[in-house]
Amino acid sequence: MERVTGYRDLAEKLRHASVAIGNFDGVHKGHQTLIEDARAAGQPVGVITFEPHPRRFFQPDAPPFCLTTPAEKARRLERHGIDILYQLPFDAHLSGMEAEDFVRDVLCDGLAIRHLSVGADFRFGKARKGDAVLLRQMGFDRDFGVTIHDLVGDETGEFASTAIRTMLQQGQCREAAQQLGCWHTVSGPVVQGDQRGRDLGYPTANLTYGEQLIPRYGIYATWVDVLEGPYAGRHEGVASLGERPTFGINAPNFEVHLFDFSGDLYGTEISVSLVEWLRGEVAFDDVESLIAQMDRDSARAREVLAAASIPE
Repeated sequence: MERVTGYRDLAEKLRHASVAIGNFDGVHKGHQTLIEDARAAGQPVGVITFEPHPRRFFQPDAPPFCLTTPAEKARRLERHGIDILYQLPFDAHLSGMEAEDFVRDVLCDGLAIRHLSVGADFRFGKARKGDAVLLRQMGFDRDFGVTIHDLVGDETGEFASTAIRTMLQQGQCREAAQQLGCWHTVSGPVVQGDQRGRDLGYPTANLTYGEQLIPRYGIYATWVDVLEGPYAGRHEGVASLGERPTFGINAPNFEVHLFDFSGDLYGTEISVSLVEWLRGEVAFDDVESLIAQMDRDSARAREVLAAASIPE
């Protein structure tokens, strides 16, 4: 998959694609419908998305809300067979561009798209004046096809990033996975922690959240994909997300213990899938009680993972 961060002076092989457009946060099943439509319209297949998320640009002080990091989003899109990922920088220039100018300058002159697949609720351009109807009208004038998709869903509701965020904040991992088509993941490089887990007999890999949404605090059964290096592959584990009340109030912390693993993962990119929320945070009276509970959590996580499969 080719990754492009602009739209000017592109090589011909990076133009003339059939594309889907949107923020694609989570790359959920609704997004996947757009991708399949773009693929049906012709090759190569592209996705146009925006970094940072426009909401972050307009609300720089808002709490973290993204379901996926840019790197994780790219990995998911590549798994769905995308040929070209256009990660357009959402800045003052792009946010101030009139809708008609975006179509003319970016979609037509820059990317020379052949076909556009778009959700019915998509808005773009200065003051969000552009919509799917405008895209269809301008597509007719500028000779590119447009398919507009209504929202799709299942028994959990319409597939939407907002709904998935709510599910994760309630600890509903399986319901979120039904909309995503995969388990929700926390991803990034392993960073230095306080090494308290090692002293307890449970060494952990620590991740920082950054722009990712913080799900419900507690203990999770997890799969851990080590994405590079000598330990690359999938491992089972149990993770703790929260403020570690036994040791006093701390900033939100995410740490995962990999079962039956020994190795140095510092600086290594990993992706941790949240399979099931096991319990909430508890302040223990002593370290011995904490270790006993960690033993029980690990046993329960192994049981969950042995029976887990991605919900359809």
